[in-house]
Parts: sequence; C-alpha cells; structure tokens
Amino acid sequence: MYGWLNIGSLILGLIAWALPIAMLAKHNKENNKRLVLFSIASISACVISLCFQILYQDYLVRIEDWSALADTSKAVVRLSFLLAIVTILLNVITALVYNKKVSEN
Repeated sequence: MYGWLNIGSLILGLIAWALPIAMLAKHNKENNKRLVLFSIASISACVISLCFQILYQDYLVRIEDWSALADTSKAVVRLSFLLAIVTILLNVITALVYNKKVSEN
C-alpha cells in the first residue's frame, strides 16, 4: 500500500507542473479568468505530493528500513526542492503573463 505513495507523489508532481503550463499554452486563446483556480490547484498538488513523500519516509522509519532511507533521502530532498521551486516559478510566470495581458487590454 505504501508504495502507492511514490506513484501518487509522481502523478501529483506532474499535475503541479502541467496546470500552469496548460494556462501558458492557452493564454492567447481566451480570457483566463480561472488563473487563480489553476494556480491554487497547482500549488495544492505540489503540497500533497510532498506530503506523500513525507508519509513514505515516515513509513520507512516506522519499519526501521534504515538502508532504504539512507539510499533515498538525498534524492528525495533534491527532487522535493526541485518540485517546489519549479512549481512556484511556473505559477509566477503564468501570473506575470496573465497580468501583462490584462494590462494590455
């Protein structure tokens, strides 16, 4: 059951990146009044993805699988930071593009 946390984390991380990219891809096609909703969904997916990783790390501690923790902790930390930073940057870029479009109208 706990192995699904990693799959869920990966899927939610991809969703966190896909939502702002989708908003950027269609920013010229329509008036994106749902930008705030998409940004909140993106950041929420990122947070839940990180929570899944924390739960999985907690599971490894509870079963005392120290070798798995030692093998994966560095990668989990780096990828967690990457997920958070890229999600924030994509949402900021989306907001800037949207605000530029609004100010031109």
